[in-house]
Amino acid sequence: MEPIKVKLTSGREVEINDDAIRLLNKYVRTQITLEQLARDLGLAGWEEAYELIKSVPSWVMWTPISIYKRLA
Repeated sequence: MEPIKVKLTSGREVEINDDAIRLLNKYVRTQITLEQLARDLGLAGWEEAYELIKSVPSWVMWTPISIYKRLA
C-alpha cells in the first residue's frame, strides 16, 4: 500500500507512516491534546494538527497498527 501523504495549507507535507499511525491511534483512543499530538508529530502547533486530523481518513486513525501493516 502506498503511504498516505497529506499536504497542509502551511505547505508542509506529512507522510502517514507507522509512527504517525501509532500517534493518531493514541490520539483517537486517549485524551491527548492537539498540542501534544503536534509536538509528537513535529508540527508547528495545534492548528496544523487539527488540519491533519481533518484531512486523514478516519479509518486510518481507528485501524490498529497491526492490521494496517497487514494491509500494506
